[in-house]
Amino acid sequence: MLIGRSKQQEELRALVESRESQFCAIYGRRRIGKTYLVRETFNYHFTFQHTGLADQPLKKQLSSFRDSLISAGAPKQPVPKNWSEAFTALQTFLQNSEDKKKIIFIDELSWIDTPKSGFVSALEHFWNAWATARKEQDIVLIVCGSSTSWITNKIINNHGGLHNRLTCTIHLEPFTLSECEKFAKTAQLGFSRTDIANAYMIFGGVPFYWSLLKRTESLPQNIDRLFFDKDAKLKYEYREMFASLFKDPSLHLKVLEELCKKKAGLTREQLTQSPDLKNDGTLTKILEELEQCGFIQRYHKIGQEKKGALFQIIDNFVLFHFKFLATNKNIDKQFWSKSLNTAPLNTWYGLAFERLCLQHIDQIKSALGISGILTNTASWFSKASDGNDGAQIDLVIDRNDGIIDICEMKYCRDKYSLDKKSYENLKNKRGAFENNTKTRKAVQIVLISSFGAQHNAYYNELIHQEITLDDLFK
Repeated sequence: MLIGRSKQQEELRALVESRESQFCAIYGRRRIGKTYLVRETFNYHFTFQHTGLADQPLKKQLSSFRDSLISAGAPKQPVPKNWSEAFTALQTFLQNSEDKKKIIFIDELSWIDTPKSGFVSALEHFWNAWATARKEQDIVLIVCGSSTSWITNKIINNHGGLHNRLTCTIHLEPFTLSECEKFAKTAQLGFSRTDIANAYMIFGGVPFYWSLLKRTESLPQNIDRLFFDKDAKLKYEYREMFASLFKDPSLHLKVLEELCKKKAGLTREQLTQSPDLKNDGTLTKILEELEQCGFIQRYHKIGQEKKGALFQIIDNFVLFHFKFLATNKNIDKQFWSKSLNTAPLNTWYGLAFERLCLQHIDQIKSALGISGILTNTASWFSKASDGNDGAQIDLVIDRNDGIIDICEMKYCRDKYSLDKKSYENLKNKRGAFENNTKTRKAVQIVLISSFGAQHNAYYNELIHQEITLDDLFK
C-alpha cells in the first residue's frame, strides 16, 4: 500500500532506463519508508540485495553478506575475509547475471560500516574501478540506511573516492496531512480530518506509525494501546530510535531534553548553559545530525540571518514523548481516553497545532496565494524592556512583494472567537515587531485556526487573511 511517493518512484525507475550505470542514495529519518519505497518500486526484484545487521561485528556482517550472495543465486562459497573480498565476490556474481539491468540494493549501510572495517573504501573501489568501468553500463546501485547523518556524511558528502560519484539522491520526507488522509482512507480507519490532524500531532507523517493504527479502534483507543498499555508497541520507541541512529546518543538526547524546555527553541549559546553541553565541535556535529535527521530545525530571527539562530524541535513524536512519556512511568493504561478535554491535553494540542502548521509552510503559502513569491520564514521574539512586554511570534513570512505576514495559530474545537484580550495581545505583537525591526514593509496578521473564526469587530479590525485546517490538507 504505497501512498504518495510518485515523484520518488519516477526517479528510481529512471535509473533503470538510463544508458549509464547509476548510483543512488536514499536518506530520511527512521521509519519513514525508505526500504518499502525501493522494494515496492521494483516489485521486490533485485539482482542482489542485502541488509546490514544491527550491532554485529565485522565477521558476522561479512557472513551475512555471503549468505545474501548465495540467496541471490551465487554458488556456495567461504565467508570473505574482508570487504574487498566481499565486493570481488559480488562482481563475479554480477558478471554471470543475465539481468539486462543489474539492480543492487544495499540497506542499512551504517550498520555494515563497523569500526575499522574498510567498508566505505571497498564500496568506493567497487563503484569506481568496476561498476562505472564496465562497457555495458548496466549497474544500478541503490543504498540507504536509518542513520541519515551517516548517509549524508559518508556517502552524499563524501570527500574521498565517492566525491561527486552519486548520480541520484532522494530525500524521503514525512507524509503531509494530505498523504496521511489518503493513507487513512486506504486503510479504512474511518478518521475525520480532525482525527487525522490530532494523530499527526503525535505521529507526524511517519508511515510506520500510521500503519499501527487499527480501524476497529477510535483514535484515543489507538493512542492508549500504542503508548500507555502494559505492552505498548511504541512505549520504548524513543530510546530504540536513537540507539539505532547514533552509536552514543546520550548528548543527542540531552540536546533534545534542553530544547523541549522552551517552546520557542534555544540558541547555541543558551544550550551550552547546560553543564553537559560544551560550545565545541561536538555540539556542532550533534546539532547538524539532529537537523539532518529531521528532529530539529534552525530559525533565524528576522534581521539576524547570520547569527543567533534558534534551534527548535520540529518532530511531533519527540515532543509527545517528552510531554507524556518521559516523566510518567506508571501511567494509567487508558490515560489518553480519560484525559480528553482536560486542561493539560488542551494546552498540549495548542502547542502541537503550531508545530503542525510549521510543517505545512507550503500549504500555508498556497492558501495565501504566494506560492510563486520568494519568501523567508522565521520566528521572532523580543525581550521585555523599558516597561514593554516581550513578544514572541512563531511564524513570520517575509515576502518579496513588500508584505510581512505574522501568523497566529489557534487550535480550537469550534470556530475561534477573537476576544479583547487576544486582540490586544496580537496588536501589541505587531507593534513590537514593527518597532524592533524598523521594517518598511506592510505587516499583516494571518489567523490559522482549526475551523475558521467568527468575524466579530475585533477580527474585522485586525485580521487580514484567514487559513483553516482544511487548507493544510491541500
